[in-house]
Amino acid sequence: MNYSFEYIDIILLAMIAGFIFLRLRGILGKKTGFDEDVSSTFHDKAPEVKSNENLNVGEFDENAQKDFLNGAKIAYETIVTNFAKGKIKEIKSLLDNNVYKQFDEAIKDRILKRIYSETTFIGINSAEIRDHKKNKNMLEVTVEFACEIISCVKDKDNKIISGDPEKVKKVHDIWKFSKDIKSPNPNWFLIDTKA
Repeated sequence: MNYSFEYIDIILLAMIAGFIFLRLRGILGKKTGFDEDVSSTFHDKAPEVKSNENLNVGEFDENAQKDFLNGAKIAYETIVTNFAKGKIKEIKSLLDNNVYKQFDEAIKDRILKRIYSETTFIGINSAEIRDHKKNKNMLEVTVEFACEIISCVKDKDNKIISGDPEKVKKVHDIWKFSKDIKSPNPNWFLIDTKA
C-alpha cells in the first residue's frame, strides 16, 4: 500500500492552516502585554500652551487645535463609554468637579432605579472646534461632536425601557473643555456638556 498521498494531504493542510494563521495574526495583531490606559492618553495629546498671563488666543494655532482635537476625540469616547458602564472613577481625571458630581449622581440614580445602560460606541464622524477663548488664566475650548452609537436602557429584568440594541443612532454633543494655562498640570477637563 502506498500512503504517500495521505502525507502530502496532511502537509498541504498544515501549510494552508499556517498561512491562514499568519494572515489573521497580520490583520488582528498580537497581544503584547501593554494595554494603554486611554483615560491618561487625553492629557498626553493636549497641546502645550505657553504659561504666561499675556497669552494671545491666536496662539492656539492650527497645529495646537489639531492636537487638541485628537485628544478630545479620545476623551469623548472614553467618557461616553465609561459613563454608560457606570465606571465614574475611570474618567474622574478628565472631568471638572461639577461635571463629575453630575455624572456621579446620574449613575447613582440608575443604580437606585435598578436600570442599566448598554452602549456600543461605533465612532466619531466629526469633531469641530466651535469656540476657544481665554477666561482669566483659563483657556476654554468648545467642541461639537457628531458620532454614532448603539444605545439602550434596560431594567432589572433585562427589559428594554428606551433605545434599541439593534439600531445605530446619530448623536450630536457640544462639550466645553478647560485648562489652566498657569498650571504645570497638562490636563484638560470637561466643564460643560450640551446635547
